[in-house]
Amino acid sequence: MVSQVRIFAGSGSEVLAEEIAKAYGTKLGEKKLTRFSDGEFTVSFEESVRGQDVFIIQSTMPPSDNLFELLLMIDAAKRASAHRIIAVMPYFGFARQDRKDRPRVAIGAKLVANLLTAAGVDRVMTMDLHADQIQGFFEVPVDHLYASTIFLPYLESLDLKDLLIAAPDTGGTKRANAYSKFLKVDMAICYKQRKVANQIENMTVIGDVEGKDVVLIDDIIDTAGTLTKAAEMMMGKGAKSVRAICTHGVLSGPAFDRIENSHLKELIITDTIPLKKECKKIKVLSVAELFGDVIRRVKNHDSISSHFIA
Repeated sequence: MVSQVRIFAGSGSEVLAEEIAKAYGTKLGEKKLTRFSDGEFTVSFEESVRGQDVFIIQSTMPPSDNLFELLLMIDAAKRASAHRIIAVMPYFGFARQDRKDRPRVAIGAKLVANLLTAAGVDRVMTMDLHADQIQGFFEVPVDHLYASTIFLPYLESLDLKDLLIAAPDTGGTKRANAYSKFLKVDMAICYKQRKVANQIENMTVIGDVEGKDVVLIDDIIDTAGTLTKAAEMMMGKGAKSVRAICTHGVLSGPAFDRIENSHLKELIITDTIPLKKECKKIKVLSVAELFGDVIRRVKNHDSISSHFIA
């Protein structure tokens, strides 16, 4: 018997999951989440998944309930005799904990990989991991998609005559370099120093930004401190305009106020994480069509490399 596809949504990604299912050409499967008075919860599938390819869509942004719900759904699918279980994680939470950068700290990304494997996942599909090496934390295949497939056509549609790509920190130079090579434009790098997380001590820029339409490229925007400070510095150095492209809009703490009051002309993000509130400077591009197509290709055992344009 040829296995069929069933797509289910975790509570944190229901809107995106519905769009992905629509892009694939099906409807979301029925699933039930039950909460107890003490806060504990359980999940169940309300339709048969025996012998099916089960795709479970859930970004694992805070709270950690989102991650644990995904694990419970994987376990439920395994115990219901699903043929294959694929965790579709548009945003892979805990990815910033990818190494021991100081003594006596956890490597959260590796722990999450272990938990997913222990729960019974057969494959993982995600987008713009904070560090590429996280793929190596898994003993199952990982489909690592890139939001450049969506961002680059949008950038080209802006028709910026003096475009310059910039990395907001030295860790993002590889990503920014890929964009600058594809677009055949120059690149600048911001160098920042921090004493504690989410607080920048000082920042400088490497490269000439005068008279340029600068586009900052990053994978995550959290408190927006780095990007708004970089935008201010770029404008101070004579930039014509500054935009930012970030795949995952975590947008915590003072992020919205900082963006609203910043020199950023526009912040372009995806819907891997639901936008908490509207902001006139924020443009959201959907990843639904991309994930829907990749699910189809994975089901049919087709190559997905045509989506890797930068």
